[in-house]
Amino acid sequence: MPQPDTADNRDPRQTLDAFAQDKLDSLAARGLTRRVIDTHRTDGMWVEREGRRLLSFSCNDYLNLSQHPAVKQAAIAAIETYGVGSGASRLITGNHPLFAQLEQRLSRLKGTDAACVFGSGYLANSGIIPVLAGPDDLVLVDELAHACIWSGAQLSRGKVVTFRHNDLDDLEALLKRYRASARHALVVTDGVFSMDGDLAPLDAMAPLAQRHDAWLMTDDAHGLGVLSSGRGSARADVPLQMGTLSKAIGSYGGYLAASAPVIELMRNRARTFVYSTGLPAAMVAAAIAALDLIETDKAYIAQPLAKARLFTRLTNLPDAQSPIVPVVIGDADATMAASRGLIDDGFLVAGIRPPTVPMGTARLRLTFTAQHPVDEIERLAAIVRNRIMA
Repeated sequence: MPQPDTADNRDPRQTLDAFAQDKLDSLAARGLTRRVIDTHRTDGMWVEREGRRLLSFSCNDYLNLSQHPAVKQAAIAAIETYGVGSGASRLITGNHPLFAQLEQRLSRLKGTDAACVFGSGYLANSGIIPVLAGPDDLVLVDELAHACIWSGAQLSRGKVVTFRHNDLDDLEALLKRYRASARHALVVTDGVFSMDGDLAPLDAMAPLAQRHDAWLMTDDAHGLGVLSSGRGSARADVPLQMGTLSKAIGSYGGYLAASAPVIELMRNRARTFVYSTGLPAAMVAAAIAALDLIETDKAYIAQPLAKARLFTRLTNLPDAQSPIVPVVIGDADATMAASRGLIDDGFLVAGIRPPTVPMGTARLRLTFTAQHPVDEIERLAAIVRNRIMA
């Protein structure tokens, strides 16, 4: 068989591998190579990694509910009843009865008429935003918003404009500049920012959006279960409250809580809902069991924030606003060296580098859970203060 008429008849597999290797070499030269490491989470805090037992400050399981006996038992019981996988899209045969129960619970907790559960937080944002915005619309996004918000914004084909992080003056100026020429406007922000742990100023942002007839949407992935008695960072006057089930809930999945017409629209038009297999029943049942615990033990759900604030007091960092605390180092290599050094001390603390965070802001990202021992937090704080921040 004759070969394709190319310059040197190279095998496409070779050019593909060469392309990949060139990209990898470029990442390595900038100290940005990542690798996946087997990690066995033995409970909500301790992990086994590469033969070492480490206390993890790098997990978003803020309430340690992924290991809670009641949550695990609920998942097991759901498997016995419904099987492992849901088998199809929720619009076909994948809508097992547990979905309605979870969606009712989420809407009640968030103070909305209804809710819709997606396969993940990334799928939720990638699907929700393109339903609400199109080529004639304006999408305003906080510059530090999560990657899945940017994916959804780009898929919308609307005019996407960035506003400075938590800067309401900049947001208002952009609304005044662009709103009149757009059919609809959508303002999207994290409620709790995943790399800095700070909160969006929703008390002022919500009325600002209302004045300009802009729909405000918050991603409350890191707020649900740990802020405002478990309700999260979003307020009742935020019409679009998105979040995940994989952080404090300890399960997996994403959701949107909103009005009944908006939720019905999502079920009809959100491509990541319509064309994705439904969540397994075990994940839905686990989330319901976790919500039971969150709604009944207010003292327990206050612990992650309290322990983050203990750490920031001990290190003279700004008072934590959420269970996430960054220790900004700046240089990527120095950040990863600090992370490796903490492993020698028995701590797993992730180093975060660009492009996840802006250039020059590489940092250690610490997350605090309800069950972290106080004496270990004190030991970690002393090391960070005396060795890393010195």
